[in-house]
Amino acid sequence: MKHRRGFNPLGMMSAHRRAMRRNMITSLFKYERIKTTKPKALEIRRSAEKLITRAKIDSVHNRRIVSSRLFDEGIVAKLFTNIAPRMKERKGGYTRILKLGLRAGDVAETVLLELVDFKLNTEDSEKKAEKEKAKKPRG
Repeated sequence: MKHRRGFNPLGMMSAHRRAMRRNMITSLFKYERIKTTKPKALEIRRSAEKLITRAKIDSVHNRRIVSSRLFDEGIVAKLFTNIAPRMKERKGGYTRILKLGLRAGDVAETVLLELVDFKLNTEDSEKKAEKEKAKKPRG
C-alpha cells in the first residue's frame, strides 16, 4: 500500500534523484517545455510549481532559496524576471502535462511537461521555410 509516502522514489538513490530533479527543473525553465516519462513529470511538476510560487515575490530571501535548488544563475534570473511575472495573476497550476504515448524501447508512457503560457515560436519556422525556398534553384 502507498500510505504516508510523500514522494515517488523513482527507483533511484536519493543523490541521483536530487540531481535529476535539479537538471530537469533547470531544463524546464530554460526551454519552457520538456519531454519525459509520466512519473518523472509528476515529481518535477511539484518542485517546479513551488519554485515559481516562490519567485513571484522578488526578494533576496526568495532568490537564495531558489538558487539553492537550481545551480544555474542565468536560469534563476530568467525565472525571477521573465517566467514569474507572466504567472503573477495565476494562483497555481503553472505547468501542464500532455500525454504523447508509449516509448518504443521500454513502453514507458511519455509526456510533454510545459509551462501553461508556452507558445510555439511559429514565426521563426516560417522564416526558415522562406529561406529554404529562396535557396533552392528553380527549373
